[in-house]
Amino acid sequence: MRLTRTSVRTGAVAVAVGTLATGTLLLAPGTQATPSAAPASAATLNAAVHILDTTARIPGTAWAIDAQTHQVVVSLDQSVTGTKLTKISAVVAKLGNAVRTERVAGTFHKYLAGGDAIYGGQYRCSLGFNVRSGSTYYFLTAGHCGNIASTWYANSSHTTVLGNTAGSSFPGNDYAIVRYTNGSVPPGTVDLYNGSSQDITSAANAFVGEAVKRSGSTTGVHSGSVTATNATVNYAEGTVTGLIRTTVCAEGGDSGGPLFDGTKALGLTSGGSGNCSSGGTTFFQPVTEPLSVYGVSVY
Repeated sequence: MRLTRTSVRTGAVAVAVGTLATGTLLLAPGTQATPSAAPASAATLNAAVHILDTTARIPGTAWAIDAQTHQVVVSLDQSVTGTKLTKISAVVAKLGNAVRTERVAGTFHKYLAGGDAIYGGQYRCSLGFNVRSGSTYYFLTAGHCGNIASTWYANSSHTTVLGNTAGSSFPGNDYAIVRYTNGSVPPGTVDLYNGSSQDITSAANAFVGEAVKRSGSTTGVHSGSVTATNATVNYAEGTVTGLIRTTVCAEGGDSGGPLFDGTKALGLTSGGSGNCSSGGTTFFQPVTEPLSVYGVSVY
């Protein structure tokens, strides 16, 4: 199936592996710490994050500082049981009231699968934002997509070339850049899946409480808010740090798609848990990092 003209032009095509489990955000029984009477200091919270980063990179876990409660929230997906649960519980217990835990539905995973969008190898992935350096045009996508193929196509039969992967970073980060080789000059817009598009004119860093939208080929446009920045998520394939955590839902096929606030580009869909029927938690790679690394800009 061909990539639609709208999807190529707007940079909103996406990807995923399998399907996401249904469920809602849950607290982990017996593991939530009682909030401290006095808010933990920034130094204490940063120290807790450092300890988690160095001792608890267990697949199925994620953490970020909650600016409202002044605690580090450690999220556990449904795969964290047995020895994995024992290990993370022991680390959390030593950190006291500076940390609380919660359960999330499903499992944390990258949104990567075969299907309809941009094609590389046996997978389809999403086109995030179109970018450029001078008169040379590229598009950004997820790093776990960039790792799997050197050439990207507009169709599943691999007969219409879009471009070649020029750089990719995953794990650690989750971004990649593909250089157009087909001579196209795509507009810098995002598909709103209602017959219109959103022009993107700048890039910015997300902030806690910001109202945001995500566009993707599986579920279209969904809204939510930023709940944390500089979050860490431990996928089975590796750890990614510095992510934007949101309440925006996502499903299989939405990976790599753009996170935005009006005309501002904010991030690229990395992964998460849940779905768009019952809600979920989704993490995004901040877009400012690959823009700086690759010397490109939105337009």
